[in-house]
Amino acid sequence: MNFNRTGRVGDLLRAEVASMILHQEIKDPRIGFVTITNVLMSKDLKHARIFFSMLGSEKEVKDSMEGLNSASGFVRRALAKRLRLKNIPSVRFEFDETLEYSSHIEEVLKEVKE
Repeated sequence: MNFNRTGRVGDLLRAEVASMILHQEIKDPRIGFVTITNVLMSKDLKHARIFFSMLGSEKEVKDSMEGLNSASGFVRRALAKRLRLKNIPSVRFEFDETLEYSSHIEEVLKEVKE
């Protein structure tokens, strides 16, 4: 049986970080209304790329990314308290552009259809 540990740990991190944001444990005013969409883990489970999406201007997205990345130390400490993992991964937040891309494709398809 092939169990994907990186995927399971990534899903666990996604749920915990989303819970932190939902309950406003990260208190940075730059962070807007963000949604955690995905977490990609390195094979050795020492690094996590956390993807988020949000609606807003490029400046708001940039500010939210800066706020989240500046809170990465807090997020890592909070994960260490909540999770029973041997090594808590370093976290880096990145904007997930798939939502914008899919809406762009939908608009193009509507134009072609008309």
